[in-house]
Amino acid sequence: TAFLHGDLPDDIYMHQPQGFEDPQHLNHVCKLNNPLYGLMQAPHQWFQKFTNFLLARGFGFSHSDSSLLIFSKNQIQIFLLIYVDDM
Repeated sequence: TAFLHGDLPDDIYMHQPQGFEDPQHLNHVCKLNNPLYGLMQAPHQWFQKFTNFLLARGFGFSHSDSSLLIFSKNQIQIFLLIYVDDM
């Protein structure tokens, strides 16, 4: 369900879902307010939102892997590896 919580920077439209068509406006389309499962942009948008959240809290990207974020403060070190799989 994580992919449903990303932000959509661009307007994305889809046909009316089967069973939910408006019989008076069959040619109308629906504008997405949030990502849906199967949307190609969903994994990337979730990754962007999550990493921005972590960066705002003091994490930084590893120089060797953009999926590895590191937090260091005093004697504390946190390594967070993010893997996104849209299967």
